[in-house]
Amino acid sequence: MCSHQSSCPSADSHAPHIVAAHPEQGWNLRCDGAIVFDDTGELLPDGSVVAPYRGAVERLSVAA
Repeated sequence: MCSHQSSCPSADSHAPHIVAAHPEQGWNLRCDGAIVFDDTGELLPDGSVVAPYRGAVERLSVAA
């Protein structure tokens, strides 16, 4: 799937590069086969899921 001279870095590192970007849909395909979503969630090539990171919601702004 990837044209790196050596094998791609593992899916749990941040080294793989994006081979297909779809910002209008909120996801990118990396060279290691992982699909990374804008909400920080991931769908790995083996079908496992990395849940999105949700920051603290202590300070939510409300439009008045």
